[in-house]
Amino acid sequence: MVYALHENPEWWPPFADAFAAEGVPVTEWVLTQGVLDLDQAPPDGVFWSRMSASSHTRGHGLSKDHTRAVLSWLEAHGRRTVNGRRVLELEMSKVDQLTALRAAGIDTPRTVAAVGREQVLAAARSVPGPFVTKHNQGGKGLGVRRFEDVEELAEHLAGPESEEPVDGITLVQEFVQAAEPRITRVELVAGELVYAIDADTAHGGFQLCPADACAIDPATGRPLLPPGATLAPEPDQQLFTLREDVDPALVARYQAFARRTGLEVCGIEFIEAADGRVLTYDVNTNTNYNAAVEAVAPRSGPRTLARYLGSLTA
Repeated sequence: MVYALHENPEWWPPFADAFAAEGVPVTEWVLTQGVLDLDQAPPDGVFWSRMSASSHTRGHGLSKDHTRAVLSWLEAHGRRTVNGRRVLELEMSKVDQLTALRAAGIDTPRTVAAVGREQVLAAARSVPGPFVTKHNQGGKGLGVRRFEDVEELAEHLAGPESEEPVDGITLVQEFVQAAEPRITRVELVAGELVYAIDADTAHGGFQLCPADACAIDPATGRPLLPPGATLAPEPDQQLFTLREDVDPALVARYQAFARRTGLEVCGIEFIEAADGRVLTYDVNTNTNYNAAVEAVAPRSGPRTLARYLGSLTA
């Protein structure tokens, strides 16, 4: 049996379909609340964590700590976890991601982390404008803003639209001028490339979650689709497209990074800068897959994942 640990049922339907198609039994553990009896042993099976750093934006602010407890319990009993306790920390912290990427020899944007508004301003003075601010624990591009200079940031921080990061840590990061208005996300399962996708930053801005459930109406800021629905945009309106020319050497570095950090399922994002740099800036350990890309990709991300998890139960 595969147990899927998560907190967002709206992201689950494509995975449910994939497990059914592959004939792999799966049980959801929705970790928004629950009881954990430490005197009992966990059931036998494979436990796949896809807890999201953006869980607090859905009213599930305690889910990450609940998941920490559950994964510690599972691993103490020797149960097989996929994207386990160590990987959860990577998901919850962009500082953790960036420092791990740098330790692996992968280039990342200039970034300074700060706690406290005055320290955020101090950090911004050390990063030439324009720059962006990000929440250390984020997701879906929420809380990401671009500023031309420290004065503009100071005005924002003093205003009503300023949002405190849930863990208190703000990142000030160089704004990377892209050679083309896109970022690329490389999807890996069990260390193997599934496919890569391009996200159109000219139309998507910083909101680049590929799941259909993330689709937002720019006029209202509300979800475009009800839970479980599938978005079918016109070809010239697609925010996400399949990319087939990613440098194999970069993919190899990501594969080595995944092995080094114990990442079995992930989407790693990079941007190609106008000055020739290739900068990796985000590691998604609860990766979602886009329906439009799935329709043309050489293989399915969710089904590849379901097959892999099924193989671990044999």
